[in-house]
Amino acid sequence: MKLIHIADTHLGLAAFNRLDPESGMNLREKQVYDNFLQAIDGIIRQKPDVLVHAGDLFDTVKPKTKAYTTVLEALERLSEAGIPLVIIAGNHSMVKTRYTTSPFEVLTYHKSQITAAYRFRYEKVEIGDTIFHLIPNMLRVEDYRAAYDQVELAPGHTNVLVTHGLATAIKDKRLATVAEHELDGTILSDRFDYIALGHYHRQCQITDNAWYSGSTEFLTYGEIRDEKGGLLVDPGRHEVTHLELPKTPMADCGTIKCQGVHPGDITEEIIARVTKKNLPKYAMAQVTLDGLSREHGKGIDMRDLASVREQLLDLKIRVKSEEDDSPVPLQQDIRMIDYLQEFEGFVGNQQISAKQKEFALARGKEVLQSVMDEHRGTAE
Repeated sequence: MKLIHIADTHLGLAAFNRLDPESGMNLREKQVYDNFLQAIDGIIRQKPDVLVHAGDLFDTVKPKTKAYTTVLEALERLSEAGIPLVIIAGNHSMVKTRYTTSPFEVLTYHKSQITAAYRFRYEKVEIGDTIFHLIPNMLRVEDYRAAYDQVELAPGHTNVLVTHGLATAIKDKRLATVAEHELDGTILSDRFDYIALGHYHRQCQITDNAWYSGSTEFLTYGEIRDEKGGLLVDPGRHEVTHLELPKTPMADCGTIKCQGVHPGDITEEIIARVTKKNLPKYAMAQVTLDGLSREHGKGIDMRDLASVREQLLDLKIRVKSEEDDSPVPLQQDIRMIDYLQEFEGFVGNQQISAKQKEFALARGKEVLQSVMDEHRGTAE
């Protein structure tokens, strides 16, 4: 059995303000669609026995029409190649109640060989000599244990677990996204020949047999150093290798020391560093300015950077001041904001009693999480 493991494709994600001149679509959104279909073509060339998607196919629970048609096109190509798709729902594309229609119900009507687990329960499917045990994103964290307890390994078969959540081994790197659940370490059992994980966007190995494939794209600048792509897996032989897949590049142009440097020279250095990267058109790039102070006046004149910015999808300029070691973006990237953490910091700075802070944090986070859930559920 040869399978390819991918996850966190987030179809429908839109970012930045640039539009595609031909379609009028958000350019970042179009890039994600185009790269996904190219990735499917690359996967087909590998001739796997199965394609496994470990969650977050869509960026929202109510996908855009283009996100749907892109997936249907992918299913058509996989069907023509005779490659089955095994997929689970992740937290971004899982409905929030048992009474809401899942976006995956539409896909299951396609003629292709697709197994989709999205009904808040454990499911399994046998393909060739392999049993795939599927645990999608759940409503409550304890539901993972209830689903896992239903798993019965099949002797004489290869057993593969597919699930979506944050492994306890990386809990210090919590993504703090809607409906994120932490996976009990005992679920990542060595009884399985392979465990295909989704949710964490960096490709990495968690245990001897458990891997995150990572997201196929750079979704925020916080992922700029992550490895992206898929995994080519032979679970029977316990062999896992990186699979390069199409993506829009995101380059780190390093840190520029600004103390005592004229703003014009800083601008020229930014241009030089971006140019040196020799990036394709509409890539993303980031540069950090260290020590930009009041002596620099208004700082960098963005008009002077127009020539390089025009060639990029986005140029993010972070500033690390002399007073603060943590860099902040000149242009705020709202997808990188941890709203719950921001609220906690805000409450912590208020001149109120500890008991009042405790109450405000508990109730405030509850309301804020509810609003975030509602926004994600209604976003188009």
